[in-house]
Amino acid sequence: MGEGGLRRLGEPRPADVRAGPDGRPRVVDGQVVDAVVATWLLEDRWWTDAPLRRRMWEVVTVRGRVTVVYRDLVGGRWWRSR
Repeated sequence: MGEGGLRRLGEPRPADVRAGPDGRPRVVDGQVVDAVVATWLLEDRWWTDAPLRRRMWEVVTVRGRVTVVYRDLVGGRWWRSR
């Protein structure tokens, strides 16, 4: 968070994700994943000392919430982007 508790709009938040052996998210922040809408690999800044490499997942939970989560393939953490 920034000063005064403000956050940039769309700033990723840490996510608690349980994934299957194939890497597919099964549970996101306590919500069971009902369906995967899409998955893609995002790679950028590979030419720098701080490359960006993420496996992105757009999922729908059993409660109908659509969210995008990703696993940072450099650092290993899961994040929620919306």
